[in-house]
Amino acid sequence: MTALLVLIVLAVVAIAIVVGIYNRLIALRNRYKNAFSQIDVQLKRRYDLIPNLVETAKGYMKHERETLEAVIAARNQAVTASQKAAQNPGDPSAIQGLAGAENALTGTLGRLFALVESYPDLKANQNMAQLMEELTSTENKIAFARQAYNDSVTTYNTGRETFPNVIIANMFSFTEAQLLELEDPKERETPKVSF
Repeated sequence: MTALLVLIVLAVVAIAIVVGIYNRLIALRNRYKNAFSQIDVQLKRRYDLIPNLVETAKGYMKHERETLEAVIAARNQAVTASQKAAQNPGDPSAIQGLAGAENALTGTLGRLFALVESYPDLKANQNMAQLMEELTSTENKIAFARQAYNDSVTTYNTGRETFPNVIIANMFSFTEAQLLELEDPKERETPKVSF
């Protein structure tokens, strides 16, 4: 009888440990998904600013159509990648696709900013200055949101990979989350805007 009672107590303790680990992994996964949604909010703001920026620049940069079209194309690819990543922030291929699209967009925006420098009237345009200031501010917010996301992913992955959590994580298919990293160190810098 005592042996049976001891076995029941051990089973209850084991179940409580499994449930506790499972709930912690769920909480950590939800935390990194929430952190991604903060990135998504800022990316949408950025994507909304870009067409206004291009429209303002169009009147001044009639001979730079190729660059303006490249910015819009890169923006559209980034929007698509962002929507795919937002559906499942735990999908490594979606996060890598978003990072690649964001790298391309940052590169084309850099080319646009370089061209703006050679148009003094455009640099002096108040609407353009305001849009570029908002874009710079948004870039900073995106950087902070990426940092928070990567911190949450690291905490989740660490919690998932430690013992005995790794056993429970594998039993319930808690997969590794992907960090949102930029590939080129030059692209880690916020585009510089000067007037």
